[in-house]
Amino acid sequence: MLFPLSCSMWSWKGYSIRYQCAGDSGPSLVLVHGFGANSGHWRKNIPILAESHRVYSLDLIGYGYSDKPSPRDFGVTSFYTFETWATQLNDFCADVVKDEAFFICNSIGGLVGLQAAVLEPQKCKGILLLNISLRMLHIKKQPWFGRPLIRSFQSLLRNTSLGKFFFNSVATPDSVRSILCQCYHDTSQVTDELVQTILLPGLEPGAADVFLEFICYSEGPLPEELLPQVKCPVLVAWGDKDPWEPIELGRAYSNFDSVEDFVVLPNVGHCPQDEAPHLVNPLVESFVARHVTAEDRLSSKAPSNFGLDPPSNSSSHLHFSSDFEEDDWASDMLYIAIILSIHVVTMAINFVDHQP
Repeated sequence: MLFPLSCSMWSWKGYSIRYQCAGDSGPSLVLVHGFGANSGHWRKNIPILAESHRVYSLDLIGYGYSDKPSPRDFGVTSFYTFETWATQLNDFCADVVKDEAFFICNSIGGLVGLQAAVLEPQKCKGILLLNISLRMLHIKKQPWFGRPLIRSFQSLLRNTSLGKFFFNSVATPDSVRSILCQCYHDTSQVTDELVQTILLPGLEPGAADVFLEFICYSEGPLPEELLPQVKCPVLVAWGDKDPWEPIELGRAYSNFDSVEDFVVLPNVGHCPQDEAPHLVNPLVESFVARHVTAEDRLSSKAPSNFGLDPPSNSSSHLHFSSDFEEDDWASDMLYIAIILSIHVVTMAINFVDHQP
């Protein structure tokens, strides 16, 4: 039996946060999406996992249908950081889930899950990382000679109209489909439904500022800095056809004591949960089953209101280790930044040339 999906809003620090949930018993799972995505990216996982788990998926602040406060409201202090999202995730477990939970994370969501587990270890029972972001444009991974150029390019995007122009050029159905076809190995999974799921929240007010703020975020933690601090079990799974996060680099994470295994997902790209749910859902179930105690099974009943807000707020609709040679990858990312900047400037010139 597939459980109905419930959609609701949660008030966090004065902001409205959208989340979805299903299932009324079993261990609690919180699904954490990646950059530019939202809780809808888990639509192929929630109903299946809810047959034996309480499943929640939230829109990180700034994404999906959660509020998108302007980065400029916070002055020089960065708001859209992994620390902010990790705090949001831990507070969500306390206020809505009302239980310890397993974090199932994709891409940058993996950094969020790891950071949350480091900040409040008692909230997290285990973490499954799906193609976690390597953060190859992090300041620590940039060659010294490339840092000024990348900083200048980021400033250009954040502080001039060029950034909004760039965002508007990618926030179209054709562009979103093209980007998804790059990161999905099986492009037949890039459906109209998926394109709309990713695109529509990106057209909400404030989405452009969040997008530009994050692509200019070159600081914060790296996976290889967080993994040694995590106390719970971690399973890393990787689509081996991911063009953005190369599996050759991802394998390094299997060397950390907290990582119990590294699972290769064959012929799958950057978003395994959506491209290959037939591989990911059983992996989640087996991982959780290995780490659930008998006490957990007896006590894992959903709260009487399933963690929903009061009806007035509800809605019926929906280190790499030192053995790694990173210079080549850093150079590649610098090259990409240069090409991207040229591309953006060229689009701007063409746009101006064609104005009456």
